[in-house]
Amino acid sequence: MEPTLTAGQGLIGRATRTARVGELRCFEHPKRVDFWLVKRVVSVVDAQMTVLSDNHEVGTADSRSFGIVPVDGSFRVIVRIPHRLM
Repeated sequence: MEPTLTAGQGLIGRATRTARVGELRCFEHPKRVDFWLVKRVVSVVDAQMTVLSDNHEVGTADSRSFGIVPVDGSFRVIVRIPHRLM
């Protein structure tokens, strides 16, 4: 099975007021300024979401390490740009 995203792959995101379980969201790391993450939404309560990495075997940052994140300021990934077009 191929990974959802590969290193260096381009993305196009759209700011939305709501997040849905299962979608990919791009947001700034809560504890690292100017460091952006792309994670899958696993739950949404009020205006906050829990996000997890698709690859659980790699030690990556997600809600297990930094907690829930606000939906405000995040972007829904709407297009994944193939490497051949970059």
